[in-house]
Amino acid sequence: MTDQQPPIDEMQYEQLAQDALRGVIKSALERAASPEGIPGAHHFYITFKTRAAGVSLPADVIAKYPDEMTIVLQHQYWDMAVNDDLFTVTLKFGGLPKVLTVPYTAIVRFYDPSVQFMLQFDEPETVEAEIAPLLTPVRDPEAAPPPPTGDDDDSGPKVVSLDQFRKK
Repeated sequence: MTDQQPPIDEMQYEQLAQDALRGVIKSALERAASPEGIPGAHHFYITFKTRAAGVSLPADVIAKYPDEMTIVLQHQYWDMAVNDDLFTVTLKFGGLPKVLTVPYTAIVRFYDPSVQFMLQFDEPETVEAEIAPLLTPVRDPEAAPPPPTGDDDDSGPKVVSLDQFRKK
């Protein structure tokens, strides 16, 4: 028997596939950022590493979620900007608007429960996250209220555990 070395993937196909799937997230967020917003019953649970390179969070948010957090984008989000490498969004925490900046490479899970669609990614290397200064958002989220949701719960976004969806 010969001692054959396994082939070396110099093309890095696994990384190319992950980058292409992150493009799906970018496209979904571009639709969410459009004036029409997220269509139908779609909504997104986005889990990301809070200490990944390029993540920018307010100090109180990073203190509460020092490793990982999940945000829900459905009805109450503002000022979403989708760029090639990252997205920025304003969400309310404890009734106060906070700006989050998340590179796509920091995302470990993207889930749309309305159609049972989930993407899971390798965990990025962690670094010390950038702590965003406490700034007043460019536009007051109260100035343009979101479309009615059918419920009167204005407690803001909820961080939800996705443990039930993890592979065991």
